[in-house]
Amino acid sequence: MSDDAFARLTAFIETELSFATSHYNDSYLQRRFSSRMRRTGSDGYEEYLDRLRSDPDERQALLDALSINVTGFFRNPDVWEGIRGLLRQVSDRKRQIHAWSAACADGREPYSLAMLAHDDPRIDEEKLRVLATDINESALETARDGVYESSRTVDVGEQLEFLSAYHRYVDQDGDRFRVRDPVRRHVTFERHDLINDEPKSGYDLVLCRNLFIYIDNEYKEPILRTVARSLRSDGYLVIGKAETIPPMLKSEFEILDGRLRIYQIE
Repeated sequence: MSDDAFARLTAFIETELSFATSHYNDSYLQRRFSSRMRRTGSDGYEEYLDRLRSDPDERQALLDALSINVTGFFRNPDVWEGIRGLLRQVSDRKRQIHAWSAACADGREPYSLAMLAHDDPRIDEEKLRVLATDINESALETARDGVYESSRTVDVGEQLEFLSAYHRYVDQDGDRFRVRDPVRRHVTFERHDLINDEPKSGYDLVLCRNLFIYIDNEYKEPILRTVARSLRSDGYLVIGKAETIPPMLKSEFEILDGRLRIYQIE
């Protein structure tokens, strides 16, 4: 698999499919390409590129594969205890809580926020408004449905045990879980590209977790500037536990909890 063939493939995806491959690290792209090549029986990047040119369904399948990341309800429970504290503080101080779950995948993160607000007596759930965004339309459709199933590798019920009584917030039928309407009404889903689209505004809390591990270092800065411009002057940012703020932006974000990767805008 030549470097030239890889470059032609990424250039086609960037120009024809409008997915910013140049912003992602090569190892991430190679893993996603290899997965789709195995599924389509393509022998090398050139053959797979020919497949993309002639097969609209495969183009969509690749876009879905490129934008799907690992997610779950209450992923990293210790981080969610930190988020609980942030929601309590904002609930005490403000008439509304505006939160943004950026790169929300299939919606489990924003629904986790809404469930936590309902579950904690010190948080006024009526104040909470969550915007959840992603670039993957398929993932957003799943998120809007709010239906999730356990599998051999994912136990949804176990994830939800972070809450005191999760059955108040989901309807369960065997291994199938549907988020109830009182939780869903707090969350609005829309498509947004953190790399190419404009910032939001007026947010008290932004969760942007486990995106930056896939992004080349030079592109982390513009994404984080988008996030910074979307936060209020006292707003909070939570990133993934394996992620860091680039040195040139450390003056814009005060570290509140380095271990949990919780920051406050300066």
